Amino acid sequence: MSRRRHLVDLRQGPPAILPSLLLCDFGNLEREIRQLEEAGVRALHLDVMDGRFVKNLTYGMPIVEACRRLTDLPLDVHLMIEQPQDYVKQFHNAGADIITMHAEAVDSPSGVLSQIRELDCGAGLAINPETPVELIEDSLPLCDLVLVMSVKAGFGGQSFQTVALEKLRQLKDLVGEETLLAVDGGVNDGTIHDCQAAGAQLLVVGSAIFREASYRDAVRKLTDLALPV
Repeated sequence: MSRRRHLVDLRQGPPAILPSLLLCDFGNLEREIRQLEEAGVRALHLDVMDGRFVKNLTYGMPIVEACRRLTDLPLDVHLMIEQPQDYVKQFHNAGADIITMHAEAVDSPSGVLSQIRELDCGAGLAINPETPVELIEDSLPLCDLVLVMSVKAGFGGQSFQTVALEKLRQLKDLVGEETLLAVDGGVNDGTIHDCQAAGAQLLVVGSAIFREASYRDAVRKLTDLALPV
């Protein structure tokens, strides 16, 4: 069955809260995923960092594989790595449904996006706060997802940069209905509605879920705040 079918599901219905597993308890990964499933999340976001493209080092294929064994939820794998084209197939084999690479990591994103699409995965392209939308405009027809970073890629817990809202509004006018817009970084109960209003359909959330006592209550609150008015 096509992994790209998840894109259709995510385009339908209200904006989706995607927990970023960076802050979860990896010693109890199955318990964490079960709690997120019970909270009603529609996909999981996995941040892969190599210590070179960004100054932090997280996890790789084994964690993606573990998540794939534990859940049928779509896995949105965000590659914050150099030379992403060398690892796309491995992350596909590990179970990724969507693979998002950074425009800043390659000379031309289009080739890597085509590579991802040929593997029947959703192809995503991310940009950092300082990267102008114009830099990726030629690649947008190959994007199933565009991820606007509202913090500098590499570390959780940073403050939200409002330049992301301007970029979301720009992208909303540039992409078609088939392309999902996502935002990542500093998304919480104080920023999530503005993100949705600017055009974000996927809202990546870390501390606003994992630092709360009840994931269910946190996801419900964030979902309510993200609903259009």
